[in-house]
Amino acid sequence: MANTYTNYKAILTNTNLTTLYTIPAETTAIIKSIHVANVDTSNDCEISVFLVDSGGTSYTLQKSRDIEKGSTQEILAAGNTSQISSDSGTATATPLVAKESEIIKIQAENANDLHVVLSVLEIT
Repeated sequence: MANTYTNYKAILTNTNLTTLYTIPAETTAIIKSIHVANVDTSNDCEISVFLVDSGGTSYTLQKSRDIEKGSTQEILAAGNTSQISSDSGTATATPLVAKESEIIKIQAENANDLHVVLSVLEIT
């Protein structure tokens, strides 16, 4: 069994639903964080994040999360109060676990505003 820490990046140049990360074959992914930077200094921009299972069913992880102009946010982070999985505002260490062939997809409200970095531990 091999453990690899890595990251995946995207610049959202349009408002289409975009694949950020597909979990490789024979791999379990522990997604440690998703960082989003709004490089537009004039306008806020919303981001939505989805997990698509191997059967094609899409699960909403974050819907229309506002990223303020010129700011960076962690929208998923173990132990961070701004994580996707905590609606209560209480910090909990809960990274997202994804299975082989599942896909993380993202969508921006505005084109050319958001840069995204996903940090993950891949276990093969």
